[in-house]
Amino acid sequence: MDFWEKPLDELSRDEWERLCDGCGKCCLVKMRDTETDAVHYTDMACHLLDRTTARCSNYPLRHSMVPNCVALTPDNVRTIDWLPESCAYTKRARGEPLEWWHPLISGSSETVHSAGISVRSKPSGASIADA
Repeated sequence: MDFWEKPLDELSRDEWERLCDGCGKCCLVKMRDTETDAVHYTDMACHLLDRTTARCSNYPLRHSMVPNCVALTPDNVRTIDWLPESCAYTKRARGEPLEWWHPLISGSSETVHSAGISVRSKPSGASIADA
């Protein structure tokens, strides 16, 4: 069994970090419709998000630099409703397999980008739909 097939609670810290698909969507500003409760992603992002890599530019210090940065855990990914459906944490919390483009499946960190899942290099004002 590959580590990413294990229940989230059984992952080591390193395995948890490696489960991230690197899409960068969790760093986008989201808006909630007060009538429908639907979550909508904007093209605005945390100032630490590097759009050329879709990664945090200061991951180790992100919580001290951005006080409202949410630390994802095995417990809270089961209840956070603003993570994208494509998110590896969300998929594994639901017991679903990872997608073909996930770096752990494809063997390449580029497939999440070439599949159009990530926020990498999307210009400001571009639509960032939930893939």
